[in-house]
Amino acid sequence: MLEALKPQPADAILAIAAAFRADPRDSKIDLGVGVYRDAEGRTPVMRAVKAAERRIWEEQETKAYTGLAGDPAFSDALGSMILGRAPGERAAAIATPGGTGAVQKALELAKTAGATRVWMPAETWPNHPAIAKHLGMEVATYRYFDGAARDVDMDGMLEDLAGVSRGEPVIVHGCCHNPTGANPTGEDWARIAEALGRAGAVPVIDLAYQGFGDGLDADAAATRMLAEALPEVLVAASCSKNFGIYRERTGLLLTLSESAKMAQGTMNALNRMNYSFPPDHGARIVQTVLGDEALSADWKDELEGIRAHMLSLREQLSAELRQRTNSDRFDFLARHRGMFSRLGATREQVEEMREAHGIYMVGDSRMNIAGLNARTVPLLAEAIVAVGV
Repeated sequence: MLEALKPQPADAILAIAAAFRADPRDSKIDLGVGVYRDAEGRTPVMRAVKAAERRIWEEQETKAYTGLAGDPAFSDALGSMILGRAPGERAAAIATPGGTGAVQKALELAKTAGATRVWMPAETWPNHPAIAKHLGMEVATYRYFDGAARDVDMDGMLEDLAGVSRGEPVIVHGCCHNPTGANPTGEDWARIAEALGRAGAVPVIDLAYQGFGDGLDADAAATRMLAEALPEVLVAASCSKNFGIYRERTGLLLTLSESAKMAQGTMNALNRMNYSFPPDHGARIVQTVLGDEALSADWKDELEGIRAHMLSLREQLSAELRQRTNSDRFDFLARHRGMFSRLGATREQVEEMREAHGIYMVGDSRMNIAGLNARTVPLLAEAIVAVGV
């Protein structure tokens, strides 16, 4: 049987990570893998997370299953953080293994409801089309990024969204767009909500970076707007970045509709047919932090420090490039938000930066700003100019 298997394509980002590890140069810089690193290059465990784990270890008396949807306390706590209010009677939710699991369950739920096609930005996280195709769903794309302006192509986006059929799922990035870093304004989101409502589309909001852009509430503003404006909304949330619990695989699929009871039953069944009961440790950390005033305040304070660190790196890199090029063509780096920006380099220039300067980024020139520090920003700026970006 197994001899009939065919080789699978290598994951591009993991391949970059392997090449980086094999590079003996001390000056090498990893801007590929999407994890936050502090000024010392570490991905730290947050203070509140450590305190919550200590409390769980001391107080937890059982490792019995929680339920097909996970612990409702987790869904309520994270759902309230996302929506800025209690989820309410229109809500149904399941805990998932990471944001990836939440996206997969969201599209599986849409397929179970009869959807055969899913829309997504032409520039999006590679797992979005991969998951849809694995589920046997047709993938349609809408214009999102203007490569010349390094900004959102709103006119193209709205024109393409007019072609969405009623009931079709449309993936949107709630904040901190991956891979481009370019994000709609508040006015833009109002136009997007109007377009989705007019088409009768169902937004699937990938909310992987809440708190990494402009702050917890500001980063949830688009999600809250869509939740209020549209009859059905699906939110796939991740706790990997904002709680720093990458390896705990902690996510949530939250749906808002008038069919909440039916949605809840179907989502429970989808969990049952896959991993049965979702993992609990990361979810318990999150609900412990959010449910304790002191821990929550400390977590928010540390998260704000992480956000400010990334913004300072953006501003430093933009200023370095402005000085070296005597132009403003890299000012977009300071305007973008989140961990990523698409630099606008060709694949040949990306390869030259890797070979000549030891700088590793994805072939489409997506770079992880959080992989930098004050020392390495000038090295990156020098390489960008040297290869002629």
